Amino acid sequence: MSDNSDSVAVVTGAARGIGRGIALVLGESGATVYVTDRESRDRKSSELPGTVEDTAEQVTERGGHGIAVAVDHAADDAVAALFERVGDEHGGLDLLVANAFDGNALPFAGGPFWTLPLLHWRNMVDNGVRSHLVAAWYAAPLLIERRGLAVLTGYTDPHSEVIAGHAFYDLAMTAVSRLARSLAHDLRPHGATALAISPGFTRTEAIVAALGDGLPPGTDSVEFPGRAVRALLQDPDVARHAGRTIPVAELAQEYGFRDIDTGTTEPT
Repeated sequence: MSDNSDSVAVVTGAARGIGRGIALVLGESGATVYVTDRESRDRKSSELPGTVEDTAEQVTERGGHGIAVAVDHAADDAVAALFERVGDEHGGLDLLVANAFDGNALPFAGGPFWTLPLLHWRNMVDNGVRSHLVAAWYAAPLLIERRGLAVLTGYTDPHSEVIAGHAFYDLAMTAVSRLARSLAHDLRPHGATALAISPGFTRTEAIVAALGDGLPPGTDSVEFPGRAVRALLQDPDVARHAGRTIPVAELAQEYGFRDIDTGTTEPT
C-alpha cells in the first residue's frame, strides 16, 4: 500500500456512514484528514451513533492525523472558514471528498412524486447537491495549488428508470453525476481532477437501523468506497477518469482491492 503521509484531505459528512469509512481508509495510509459534519459531541441532531470527534480519533488510531471540524454544510460561511483554515495550515489540498447529504433525515420510500414530502428537496438537493458544489467552490483554489482530486459521492443505477423509484433522489443523484462532469471540465486546464463514485448497497448506520436483520446479502461495508477513493488518490493517471461517475465495484476490479469482509487485496 502506497504511503499518503503527505496528503491532505477533507471528507465532508464523515461522522458516520460512507464518509466515515472513506476517512478511516485514508487514515490507514497516513493522510491528514479534516473530518467534517454537523454531528459533534456538543451538538447531536440524530440518535444514530457517530460524531466528527469520533471519526477523527479513529483516523488517528489508524495511523493518520484526524482533525475534527464541526460544519453544517448548509451554511456557506462555515464552509468558507473550513477551507480558509486548510489553506492557512497546509497551503493546498490533495483531496476533497464531497459526501455531505441529508437523504435519510426523512423516512425513505419510493412512490409517485406527488406523494413524496417536499422536504426531500431540501435534504437531497439543498443539503446534498448544493453542499457538494459549495465545498468544491471553496476547495478549488486549494486543489489547483496541489493538482488535487475532487471526489463526489452519489449513486447510479443504469438499469433503473428512476433510481429507487424516488423522483427527488433520482434528481439529486443524477445532478451529482452531471456536477462531476462540469467540475472536471473547469478544473482540467488547471491540472486538477474531479469525478464521482457510485457505492453499492452499503451498511451505513442508517441502513442497518432501518433494516436490521432484513439486510439483503452482498451488501458493502462503509470502508469499501474508502478503498476506491484511496486507490484513485494513489493513481498518478487518475485524470483519465475525469468527469466520470464510476461504480465502486468497477474500481475494485480495476485497482485490485476487495471489501474488508471478503478478504483484502490492497491496491498497489
